[in-house]
Order: sequence, then C-alpha cells, then structure tokens
Amino acid sequence: MKAKYPFDPVLKRHFIIAMGLFLWVFLFLFFSEPLDVGELRFKEKLIFLPTYSFVASLGYLVLLPLQSWLYAYHSQSWKLSSELLMLLAFSLLGLVLVRMVYLFVVVPFEPNPYTLSYFITAIYIPALLVFLPIVAVGRYGLGRYLEKREEEQKVTIAGSGNYEGFRLVWNQLIMVTSADNYVEVIYTEDNGIKKYLIRNTLSAVASDLPQLLRVHRSFLINPDQYKYVNSENGKFKITMIHDLQCPVSKTYLPEVKAALNFTTN
Repeated sequence: MKAKYPFDPVLKRHFIIAMGLFLWVFLFLFFSEPLDVGELRFKEKLIFLPTYSFVASLGYLVLLPLQSWLYAYHSQSWKLSSELLMLLAFSLLGLVLVRMVYLFVVVPFEPNPYTLSYFITAIYIPALLVFLPIVAVGRYGLGRYLEKREEEQKVTIAGSGNYEGFRLVWNQLIMVTSADNYVEVIYTEDNGIKKYLIRNTLSAVASDLPQLLRVHRSFLINPDQYKYVNSENGKFKITMIHDLQCPVSKTYLPEVKAALNFTTN
C-alpha cells in the first residue's frame, strides 16, 4: 500500500480523463441500455444520457483538489494507497450523483422508483465495473507516460572506476562542487535541497556533461537554475534557485557572462 504508484500531478491532463469518461459513459448507456433507457425515446436519450455522463465526469473533476492535497501531504509522492483512496472516493461520489440524477431527472414523478439497494447491486455496481477500469487505466497511463518522459530527461553523473554514479532529472540538478577526491551533487527533491557524494573529479564531470557551466575551478552549475549575478568589491557571485550561491572566478567570467547573458561595468 505504501509502494510508489505512477502518477501525473498536472491537473489539466486529468481533464482529458474527465472528457474521455464523459464520452465512454454516454456510449455505454446508449448502446448497452441499462437503467431501462431502452424504454426511452431517442430525444429522451439525448437529454438523460448526457446528464449521466456529465455527472460522472464532474465527479472526477470535483475530486481533483483532494488529489492535489494528497500529493502535497505525501511530499509530492504518490502511493498505491492514495490511488486506491481516489478510486474509492470517485466510486462513492459517483453513486450519490448518479442516484440523484435518476431520482430527480429521469424519474422525478415515478411513484415506485428503484430502491437504493436494487439500484446499487443491479445497476450501479455492474456499470462501475465497466467505468472504473477505464479511469484506473487512464490514470495509470498518464503516470507511466510522465515517468517515461522524466527518465528520458535524466542525466548521469558517473563515478570513477567501479564507483557507482548518480542519475537524476536535469531540472533537479543545481550545481556540482569539488570535495577532495569526490564531487558533491547538489539537487532538489521534494521541494528541498539534497546532496550526493560521488568519487570523481570535477573535470571528468564537466567533460561528461558539457551542458553544465564552469564558473569556478570548484563549481559547475546548471544554467537553467540560475537566478542572478551580483558583485561586491569586484568579486562576482551567482545566486541559484533556493538562494544557493557560488563564486565566479575571473578565469571563467567572460564565458559565464556570455552564457548567462549579463553585463559588467
């Protein structure tokens, strides 16, 4: 239950699932004819069935704030338990919304509507067994696609000899510094700063990753994480994200100015 589960936190992509759910519910109701829709005239189907489809997709969208809260609560990590909770919440909310549509839209003046127990066991659960796998597969597919894209964006900071390297997403990497016979990788994770020591030289890292910018004999930076440069008494310092700072040596200053597009007097 605590295992990590593929997940895409970008809300706008979950609107795709909601739209797909709308279409799938409509087609399922139209052609399989549960809820006695076979007794409805064609015009009535065009009124009632989109209503069911709308509340199904609405139920999914209404739960997105809960999804965002769970993701933040678990430090931007998604667990299998969170996914199961979302699917359970969707199923329960869907039951409430669909039941309301049935009672107040489809049969508002019917003296003997389906009882709640019959509605759940004979209608809702069989329909849910059709809809829920589509939602689960769609969510899983989004998560796996995001994982694949992140894997493609990863870079490897190799270790020398038989020493193990370190692999991370490029946008996580802030800078690499020298530390005796090691290099220290400084990166972001879960909105915090992390550090990782690797046995290698800074020159070897610079050779392997030319996209890093050398600003000092002891510092390589990720130029995408640069914020600004300031100077004091003729000495320059670069401020990176999370307000991390590193010096700029005169040797590398012209190269740094050109790469980061700033000027000095």
